[in-house]
Amino acid sequence: MLTKIMQGVSIAGLLLAVLWPPSEDYQLLLQFVVCAGAILVAWEGYRLAKHLWAIGFFSIALLFNPIQPLTFSREMLLWLELLAIATFLVSLAVLKAKPRLSMRSIAS
Repeated sequence: MLTKIMQGVSIAGLLLAVLWPPSEDYQLLLQFVVCAGAILVAWEGYRLAKHLWAIGFFSIALLFNPIQPLTFSREMLLWLELLAIATFLVSLAVLKAKPRLSMRSIAS
């Protein structure tokens, strides 16, 4: 559930960044949100044994890393944001979490 929420928040933040380029103050917040969302989706991909997806989202987390940010031209950043949006959107359909089995009570 948290992963789906972070995917949605990451998509919304990236869409806003594409439509209205963020100022320096909001750029750090955007990087933090996208990085956290990408790490959660990478973990979900690893948990579901979809390792290529996990590697891809780990790469997105590195690109949007707020601790050691990478600098790109505005044009390159726009393409990276669009690619990240597309990847997050596709992951909503591809990475479906397996239902967790509940434990049966000993009494039943």
